[in-house]
Amino acid sequence: MTIIEQPASVPSPRAGGADGGPLLEVRDLHVEFHTRDGIVRAVNGVNYSVSAGETLAVLGESGSGKSVTAQAIMGILDMPPAKIPQGEVLFRGQDMLKMSADERRQLRGAKIAMIFQDALSSLNPVLTVGYQLGEMFRVHQGMSKKDAKAKAIELMDRVKIPAARERVNDFPHQFSGGMRQRIMIAMALALEPDLIIADEPTTALDVTVQAQVMDLLAELQREYNMGLILITHDLGVVADVADKIAVMYAGRIVEQAPVHELYKRPAHPYTRGLLDSIPRLDQKGQELYAIQGLPPNLLKVPSGCAFNPRCPKAQDICRTDVPALVEVTERDGGALPGRRSACHFWEETIHG
Repeated sequence: MTIIEQPASVPSPRAGGADGGPLLEVRDLHVEFHTRDGIVRAVNGVNYSVSAGETLAVLGESGSGKSVTAQAIMGILDMPPAKIPQGEVLFRGQDMLKMSADERRQLRGAKIAMIFQDALSSLNPVLTVGYQLGEMFRVHQGMSKKDAKAKAIELMDRVKIPAARERVNDFPHQFSGGMRQRIMIAMALALEPDLIIADEPTTALDVTVQAQVMDLLAELQREYNMGLILITHDLGVVADVADKIAVMYAGRIVEQAPVHELYKRPAHPYTRGLLDSIPRLDQKGQELYAIQGLPPNLLKVPSGCAFNPRCPKAQDICRTDVPALVEVTERDGGALPGRRSACHFWEETIHG
């Protein structure tokens, strides 16, 4: 499934919010799931923003709250069991959480698109890819079947699917995983959205195809000046495409930083653990590093810092006090713009 927007006739530079600010701001967002076993607090006070032409990568292990945050932004959570007890999701300064269902559907369909991680299950297996691509133009623009098919071929060419004219009548199962993901990208881009949320767009693809898909997304983003939120668990995927990174753990953001600053000097032990687990060419034959333990059960999140049972730097304060997400500075107090960490010992981590 791909969520699409109302088209514009000619790609044009995107503005930010009403005052020229970010396209999207997430403020103190909380998401809960009410289950028979108790309340699962999947997202706990998340804050981030993305501007036109900017790429924000949201990283973390499975269960950290990355995708749930995206689904809350898009308004596609099943409610119940999901509930959003507090927070704001501002798109161009308007709080989407306060809109009616119809208003939100129009905004979501007009300005924001989402690429899901499993292209095969997101595409209808009994309809040709050309029909599914053309449906957006038939529904949103009232195009004839012939014109919509021509636009579908144009889209397939745009995302570099070989022999698009011959393959427009093929079914999803007749394409490789990488080609299906390109079709999903084409669906998301068809009506030129201001913002795309890509949820694990390279899952289950081999390394070469991953690179091709990411290069394609980056190329199209530059062309249309879109904002992009890239959700992934793989730091290696985002190194060359992201502008800034938000690292999530147990429903909270534990570190935010410009991409190169985070790779150079992580300010949270969890981020350092993720970086250390990336395979390196200069360590051929050596055992890969792995963060000890498992992510917490969100029904029973540990007291204090949720990462403390797995953290090599954990001390008594980490087991009792939840660390705030604070600004990170140089040793002399000099500013490090865009850097924040939720660790009691961030100074030791970044400067150690």
